[in-house]
Amino acid sequence: MPGVGCADRLAAVLPRLAVRHRVPGAQVAVWAGGETAVVQTGVASRGRPMRESSRVPIGSITKVATATLAMVLVSDGDLELDQPVGEILGDPGLPGSLTLRGLLSHTTGLPSDPADAAGSCRKEVRAAEFVCEPGTAFSYSNLGYALVGELIEDVTGMGWRQAVESILLRPLEIAPVYVDSPGIATGHARDGERPLAQVLPPMLDPAGALALSARDLVALGRVHLGKPGLLDVVTASDLHRPVPGAEPFGLADGWGLGLACFGDEESRWLGHDGTADGTSCHLRIDQAGACVLALTANGAGGTDLWHDLVAELPEFGLPPQRVQVAESCPVPLPDGDYGSFRNGAIGYTIRPDALGGACLDVDGDVFPELTRYADGTFTVRDPATGRATPCGRFRGEPGAATAVEIGGRLARRC
Repeated sequence: MPGVGCADRLAAVLPRLAVRHRVPGAQVAVWAGGETAVVQTGVASRGRPMRESSRVPIGSITKVATATLAMVLVSDGDLELDQPVGEILGDPGLPGSLTLRGLLSHTTGLPSDPADAAGSCRKEVRAAEFVCEPGTAFSYSNLGYALVGELIEDVTGMGWRQAVESILLRPLEIAPVYVDSPGIATGHARDGERPLAQVLPPMLDPAGALALSARDLVALGRVHLGKPGLLDVVTASDLHRPVPGAEPFGLADGWGLGLACFGDEESRWLGHDGTADGTSCHLRIDQAGACVLALTANGAGGTDLWHDLVAELPEFGLPPQRVQVAESCPVPLPDGDYGSFRNGAIGYTIRPDALGGACLDVDGDVFPELTRYADGTFTVRDPATGRATPCGRFRGEPGAATAVEIGGRLARRC
C-alpha cells in the first residue's frame, strides 16, 4: 500500500489524464500512513485555478454523508433500521414495507426519481409505482434518499443541511458548501469547453447537494475507518456489510447501507461514485484501514479519467471499476425482448433501428447498435465516444424479458 510519497506519482499522472479526457480541472487526495496528500491540476472555472480548497459538486457521493449521518443517529438510538418509516414519521399513508435499512441499501423497490421534484416527498412516495417487491432486488433510488432526509429532519428537528453540517461535517472540520453556493467549481460538458449550470431540486438535497474538495472526501471516508469515532463498531459493521439480495449490476460487487462494496471479502473496498452537471467524483475506502482515495473532476470525462487512474496506479491495490463485460457470444435479439420498460418517470424503449438492428431509447435519447449476449447482458454504442459500452441486462427468460437493469436501476415492462 502506498504512502504519501505517491504524491509525486499522482502529480505526474493527473495532468496527463485530465488532458486526455478533456477535464478542465481535477483533484486527487489520498490518505495513507496517517497523512493526507493532495494534488490538483487545471482550472476550477474560467479564470480560477483548481486549488486544494476548491469545491466540486460531488453528486451522489452526498448519499455517503446522508447515510453516515443516519447511521450516527442509529448509533445514538434516535433511529431504528427496521422500524417502518411511516411509524417514525407518524404517517400511516406510507407503505409499511419501507424501512431505513431498505432505503439506505436501495432495496425498497422505489423508482429512481420523483415524478414531481417540486412537490412533496411523502406524496411522491405514496403515489410511486414500485419497480419490484421490497427486499427482492437492488434498484438505485434518489427518491429513497429524499425520504431518508425527511427521517433525519424529523428526529433531529433540523433541516437536512443544518443536520449534516452540525452532526457530521463540522466535527470532521469540513466547511460545507452546496451546489447552489457561489464560487464552486464549474462543471463542463464532455468537450471540456461548455460550462454547465448545476440543477438540483431541493427535495433531492440529501441525494446530491454537496460540493466538496477531494481532501474533504478523504475526511468523510475516514469516518468509515473509525476516525474520529462517530460510529460504534457494531453500527459501522452493519453499514459496511453487503446486504443480501442487493446486486447492483453495473455499479459494484455489492451494496451496504449507503456504501458500494468493491472486490471480495479478502480484498474489499468501500466507496461511491457521483456525477452532477458536468462533474464526476469518486471515493474509495480500503476496508482493511490502510488507505482512502478520492478524485474530483469538473468535466463529464471524469469517469473515464478515474478508470485510467485506477489502471495506472496498481500500487493502490484497488479493484477495477465495476464494468459488466459480456462473458458470452452475441445472439440475435428475440422479438420478445423489444418493448417499453419504466422506472418511475424514466422510460426505456428497446426498438428496431433504421439499419435492421436495435437501439435503446431513453426518453428520446437514442443509443444505437444494441447488442444482446447469451448471458442476458447488452451493450450499446456510446454516441460521445463511438465505443461499444456495457449498458445493462435483461431480466426474465430470453425472448420474454420482464424487466431491464440499466445503470443500477430496474425498469419493469410497461
